Amino acid sequence: MDISQPLTLLGGLSPQLFMKKHWQKKPLLIRQAIPDFKPLLDRAALFELAEHEDAQARLVLQQPGQMPPWQLKSGPFARRSLPPLKQLGWTVLVQGVDLQHDAVHTLMNQFRFVPDARLDDVMISYASDGGGVGPHFDSYDVFLLQAQGRRRWRIGRQKDRSLQPDMPLKILAHFEPEEEFVLEPGDMLYLPLLYAHDGVAMGECMTYSIGFRSPSRAELARELLQRLAEDAEDAVGVSVYRDPKQTAVTQPGKIPAQLVEFARDALQDALKDPAALGRALGEYMTEPKANVWFDAGEPITAQALAGPGGRIHLDRRTKMMFDAKHIFINGESFRASGRDATLMRRLADQRYLAPADVARLSRDARCLLQDWQQAGWLHQP
Repeated sequence: MDISQPLTLLGGLSPQLFMKKHWQKKPLLIRQAIPDFKPLLDRAALFELAEHEDAQARLVLQQPGQMPPWQLKSGPFARRSLPPLKQLGWTVLVQGVDLQHDAVHTLMNQFRFVPDARLDDVMISYASDGGGVGPHFDSYDVFLLQAQGRRRWRIGRQKDRSLQPDMPLKILAHFEPEEEFVLEPGDMLYLPLLYAHDGVAMGECMTYSIGFRSPSRAELARELLQRLAEDAEDAVGVSVYRDPKQTAVTQPGKIPAQLVEFARDALQDALKDPAALGRALGEYMTEPKANVWFDAGEPITAQALAGPGGRIHLDRRTKMMFDAKHIFINGESFRASGRDATLMRRLADQRYLAPADVARLSRDARCLLQDWQQAGWLHQP
């Protein structure tokens, strides 16, 4: 992708200019971001996805006059368990549709001017007339693409983020909208994280939400420390605490200062290697979600892999990234350098390798591709 070229998807802005002017700064309304856009899967297909055991599906019902006035249910949902289409004010939301549907995955790839480490998934919401999830804010950036019907959006910079008590949903107690838009099919609205918004269906409608993860400091610290702990013995050695100069004490309950210092040194040694921290981060950022699994592929010979028909492409569920020293794929890390590193990074960026590039990989790198192919992480056409 040429990030300096204007895109219809971004209302004539280049990715470079969009990131500079709008990303995590201010909203952007884009009329006909995808001209003549039609839903990539119809209502029946979406409801079928919501039936899957591994589906991340939710049903939101509005109950005017009842307490609480909102109801939230988690899937999977059999079609007969959903409300009638003519019933007002209900919404089905299905997460991770990009993992289930090739065309939706292709749509998500149009937003790869943002690093893959930030790109999360595509959620599709179907709503009957008046349906919505109430005024709220998200802890992630989102592009809201109208796929079918019309939806009225009200948005605002919300300083008061207090929530209504005793609700199954995180609904703002004092929503203060500043702007209002009606989106038609093909229109799109970008909202930075924490920007308050409320979308209400005007008749039957479908909206695609392309979301971007924003891990918290606490989340990263917890995950990285856990992964570093698994490699702690290699990083800090197996030496044990020794205290030959320890004197007799009158306060046996007090932790010795020398032991605190020993523990501090051990932790600093575990964090000393910058490659270890980068490796832990890459493994975490490419870890598939708990509901993701891969279908094992048929074994492929080295000759077939290196032959003229050896083009490979990543499975839509595969996460692949890299740093200066490693290649990361689906929670695993590999050291790479030289030509292999260049070509593996190309695979991560393009999500495919041409036969000529596959043939240039070392024997060890092609063996890795064979393993990944058998695991279902990549495929040949």
